[in-house]
Amino acid sequence: MRKIPNEELDRKSVEEFKAANKIPVVILLDNIRSLNNVGSAFRTSDAFLVEKIYLGGITGTPPHREIQKTALGATESVEWEHVADVKEAVSRLKKEGYTIISIEQVENSISLEKFEPKTDEKYCLIFGNEVFGVDQEVVDLSDLTIEIPQFGTKHSLNISVSLGIVIWEFFRKLS
Repeated sequence: MRKIPNEELDRKSVEEFKAANKIPVVILLDNIRSLNNVGSAFRTSDAFLVEKIYLGGITGTPPHREIQKTALGATESVEWEHVADVKEAVSRLKKEGYTIISIEQVENSISLEKFEPKTDEKYCLIFGNEVFGVDQEVVDLSDLTIEIPQFGTKHSLNISVSLGIVIWEFFRKLS
């Protein structure tokens, strides 16, 4: 097996990415503390053609060296917007026709592998703070919640891991 050099990977330019068809998914980061997690959200969103990232509350914004270190330039390709109030952003996205989904461990959540996104719907996936998760008031505003099944002793994943798992699952099912 031969490792494929970067120039043979058929990567999109920033302009090609912006013009490309995206999956009908936006990400809302609810008060994320780690700038590395923010950068990872950009990089994953670029990899799987996410429409936009909303950076909510205290979540850091580009340009920032720590975000760039992980994003590797994805802050230039993926559209983003800072929203001071996550609840207001959720209300606005609902009015725009998005199904609001918190990624959280709550009563009556849907296990990720059982959720079947519809190609004619738009989704907003909310990922929460590293310590406290998605704010309860934001969960209350959500249309539904999805939980990543876990089987070990720790029943929590780093947000960058959770984001990668969930976005991949949506990309796989919607493309």
